[in-house]
Amino acid sequence: MMKTLNIVNGDACIGMMKEAEIKGDFLPWRDFLHEGPVPANLSLEELSKIRAEFIATYGLGKRTEIEKDFEQRNQKLKNFNNYDKVVLWFEHDLYDQLQMLQILSWFATQKLGLTRLTLICSSKYLGESSVQQIKKLSLYETDILKEHLDIAQNAWEAFTDETPKKWASLLNTSTEILPFLKGAVYRMLQEYPSTKYGLSRTEYQALQAISDGQSKRTELFQKCQSLEGRKFMGDMIFWKILEDFEAHGIIEDNSDLLTITPLGKKILNMEESWLNIKNIQRSIGGVNISHENLWCWDMKEESIKQYHYSKPLNMLVKVK
Repeated sequence: MMKTLNIVNGDACIGMMKEAEIKGDFLPWRDFLHEGPVPANLSLEELSKIRAEFIATYGLGKRTEIEKDFEQRNQKLKNFNNYDKVVLWFEHDLYDQLQMLQILSWFATQKLGLTRLTLICSSKYLGESSVQQIKKLSLYETDILKEHLDIAQNAWEAFTDETPKKWASLLNTSTEILPFLKGAVYRMLQEYPSTKYGLSRTEYQALQAISDGQSKRTELFQKCQSLEGRKFMGDMIFWKILEDFEAHGIIEDNSDLLTITPLGKKILNMEESWLNIKNIQRSIGGVNISHENLWCWDMKEESIKQYHYSKPLNMLVKVK
């Protein structure tokens, strides 16, 4: 009997996949790589330690437990030669595409032997799919070719680079064999501070929705999810954004009802910038964004650029 390992984007879909009689073992890839440091040129084990520290600092578990979970995950992955086939099940959104790149780039450096690698990449959210929908997805299983591995390795190196230039250049690269990659690249670039407001796209959508009267947290999250062509962000990360807003005085929480403050309105009216209010310290892939290393998304030109920052911020000066 063929032994199969199914690598999936998390735990939520595994129960439904088993109901759909998807055979084999399951390996959930639990990491939200669109947040926090993902430096270049590290082994899977070295990167896992950095990710575990970040996730623990983020308040999503104890470091020792997260490290243990990563160790077990990595060991199961490294034992892939015990299987006849490894199937990667991933969706079209940013969360999944980054996980897929990490795994494919790792496989690009391995000796596969007799193990067959395949991919099921869907525009359907696995965790929201019915049994019948998951069964139908098996019809779209394709072999992973050297071209998949080469593009993924190139994209992963770009994502982990210390500047976003290589990542942005993927928009002008042929990546059709990974049809959802360019959408993920574009959406990740929109998470950089915008030249217009100093806010990321997610932050802007949240603040604008609050300004429009969306005052309840859960409904606000759902509203912001609806604004995404490919929703990718979990609620815990979204709550962190709201906490940050409240801590810096651009929203207020009155009996679990959120309202925008005059300072928040100034940001939306472009009379003030979030970059003036918050000491920006954020990692996206291998890029450490700060006032000293400021990369911003130009919404008008749809491009990523490096800028000099001086306070008060009246105009960003592009670095040549």
